[in-house]
Amino acid sequence: MSVTWHEIGDEEADLRLDRWLRRRFPGLTQGRIEKLCRTGQIRLDGQRVTAGTRLAPGQRLRLPPLGEAPSPPPRPADPHAARLFQRLVLYEDDALIVIDKPPGLPTQGGPGLGRHLDALIAGLGVEDAVRPRLVHRLDQETSGLLVLGRGPRAAAFLARAFRERAVEKTYWAVVMGRPSQAEGVIDAPLLLAHGPRGARARLAPDPDAPGAARALTRFTVRDAAARRAAWLELTPLTGRTHQLRLHCAALGTPILGEAKYADPPARLSGFSERLHLHARALRLPHPAGGTLFLEAALPPHMAESFAALGFSAPPPRPPQRETRR
Repeated sequence: MSVTWHEIGDEEADLRLDRWLRRRFPGLTQGRIEKLCRTGQIRLDGQRVTAGTRLAPGQRLRLPPLGEAPSPPPRPADPHAARLFQRLVLYEDDALIVIDKPPGLPTQGGPGLGRHLDALIAGLGVEDAVRPRLVHRLDQETSGLLVLGRGPRAAAFLARAFRERAVEKTYWAVVMGRPSQAEGVIDAPLLLAHGPRGARARLAPDPDAPGAARALTRFTVRDAAARRAAWLELTPLTGRTHQLRLHCAALGTPILGEAKYADPPARLSGFSERLHLHARALRLPHPAGGTLFLEAALPPHMAESFAALGFSAPPPRPPQRETRR
């Protein structure tokens, strides 16, 4: 056997390299994957990688001989996992599933993680052709709308829509303090680094700094409790890692519950220490044509904080599918 090359497709976007490898080579151990990366035998677009590197469409992956990679049969259905997954489903049809992800549930597995969305999907026991596939991600502590494509074709369509900014995303956040402006656009470039504990972003010192990526977020103050806290509606105009969390901190109003990008952690006495960031609404093109609009209710910890602060959130509207005429 010889070296092989694989071009990353849309449906593989944002997968960790180690997870991509284990899906195709079930016998590969994590230790061997890390050694192959460390010794440069696995390369992405000619560059060395780590096991945690996330893949992007169009990249070319160089693989050394790894043995045969038969398509494994689906795991036997796990009724408990299937029930847990079904409780999260907000909308589904022949092309996609939209879930309302609770805070604290990781989308993908990793070291030290027990229950995660990938494991719940595996528990459905369905064939690869119709297996739900994640097409974008939410942070572990962020709640709200998360889209999965049914099978490779729908997943590729949806992943492309997210990547090309054809999806309108609206987030709600409770922040410490109150921005000086009622609305505006945050234009602050970010730098991203991958480490053993996952991705960590930071504000770039200037737009021309090496590796800096432009990041834009539109914000509107929906309500405020004096200068104590505010309810922000956030629309990311770019899709950088941890963009909303860093941009709120850059305003001087970190998200309530923020510990990673706030020093000291953003906490209020008597309020939940969970991150108060919620993917509230999505408007996205549907693989079968037309547009789908969805909203998700606040998670319990945010609903309690809204009530305590006197914020009145409208209930979510039912899912709406608009077809082209």
